[in-house]
Amino acid sequence: MHHPLSRLLACLLLLTLLATSAFAATDPFAQNKRLGRGVNILGWDPAWRDLSNARFQQEYFRLIHEAGFSSVRIVMYPFADAKRNDGKISDTWFHTLDWAIDHALANHLMADLDFHEYEAMSDDPIGRKDLFLSIWKQIAEHCKDRPSDVLFEVLNEPHGKLTPQLWNQLLAEAHDLIRKSNSDRTLIIGPGQWNGIGELKDLQLPEDDHNIIVTVHYYSPMKFTHQGASWAGQTETGVHWTGSPEERQAVTRDFDKAQDWAAAHHRPIFLGEFGAYDKADMDSRARWTSCVAREAEARGWSWAYWQFTNDFVLYDIQKHHWVEPILHALIPPDAK
Repeated sequence: MHHPLSRLLACLLLLTLLATSAFAATDPFAQNKRLGRGVNILGWDPAWRDLSNARFQQEYFRLIHEAGFSSVRIVMYPFADAKRNDGKISDTWFHTLDWAIDHALANHLMADLDFHEYEAMSDDPIGRKDLFLSIWKQIAEHCKDRPSDVLFEVLNEPHGKLTPQLWNQLLAEAHDLIRKSNSDRTLIIGPGQWNGIGELKDLQLPEDDHNIIVTVHYYSPMKFTHQGASWAGQTETGVHWTGSPEERQAVTRDFDKAQDWAAAHHRPIFLGEFGAYDKADMDSRARWTSCVAREAEARGWSWAYWQFTNDFVLYDIQKHHWVEPILHALIPPDAK
């Protein structure tokens, strides 16, 4: 017969081993390394309302993996669906989310679930706070049994009325809510002002939670990356990026700032968006894209290109082929 103290010690040892195993499985630096090279997908795709009308097809998950990518950032706009259903996410919307997660995982791709309602939240953060938290509660509970290959990105590019100070308060509430059902889930959280590198200094993360990856976005110089994008206030075109020492040094300086912050706070970095709009010349787009991707990799960051299709296009779904200069800028043929 075992002594009660022996059983207690055995239980404590088992709990210690389980805790160690759980921590190892969700170490954010290991998770970030596995994220590796990614691409943004879905967004405003009709798939969210009716999967049979999807522009993004099941076969694309395989193509993304075979091209050398290791993750997808699934861009979610859940507000419209929730508002049609009195704040409850519909089975149809969750069916599409599950379809995307299932096929990402089946094709050896990690899945970052990106809450992309940044414009709505930045226009009225107070008025939409309850809806935001309610939807995260639903998504978190729906996905609580998913493996560690599924990550939650709390909110894309807070800005405007969602000031860095207000964002710190909101992210803390969202963090605590998600942790109730997903205690070991790796979270992705970025700073205010469009996830700008220069705003990392104001980002306040839960100090006792280290299972967090910090995301930043990069589109500098905007005059080049968004040329001809009237919706971004950039109407000029014909702007080139030659890859001169001065241009490359600007990228290096910006990335060094983020790396210094990451080292000081012991947090991994995920470059969640970068890209150059289609109206830039292809040679310049490829040069800039390659420079940014290599600088991120040199610092041990993961990254996700914006985006698979639509604008900043990586894959031409009409012609059924990759935009090869951009694909090769992201993943050189000899680097798979």
